[in-house]
Amino acid sequence: MCQMLLSINPKYVDGIINGTKLYEYRKFRCREDVDKIIIYATAPRKQVVAEAEIADIVEDEILNVWKMTRDYAGITYPFFRKYYKGKKKAVAYHLKNLVVYDEPLTLKDIGLSHAPQSFCYIS
Repeated sequence: MCQMLLSINPKYVDGIINGTKLYEYRKFRCREDVDKIIIYATAPRKQVVAEAEIADIVEDEILNVWKMTRDYAGITYPFFRKYYKGKKKAVAYHLKNLVVYDEPLTLKDIGLSHAPQSFCYIS
């Protein structure tokens, strides 16, 4: 299987870590063989802080995805709508088995020279 590193704003990373955000939203679906997400907290933290397995992927029309995930979205509905403005479909990764690293890693520690704009696959 495969992993992908997601660049995530630190305030949303905090929601993932404290359990109020169990879904990570994206505009595009990843490859079928991805089973784990590596969580990179963007500036000002700039650290790889955790990893989680993908329990399932919710992909549907935007409003349907919101209805299915809103209880653990970790974001507001207006923010959700703004993020998907102009899109017909939404993708939500349902996270499970979160492991928060005792010692955060740098991108260099995992073989990357720079942070991806949204995500990158890691072998």
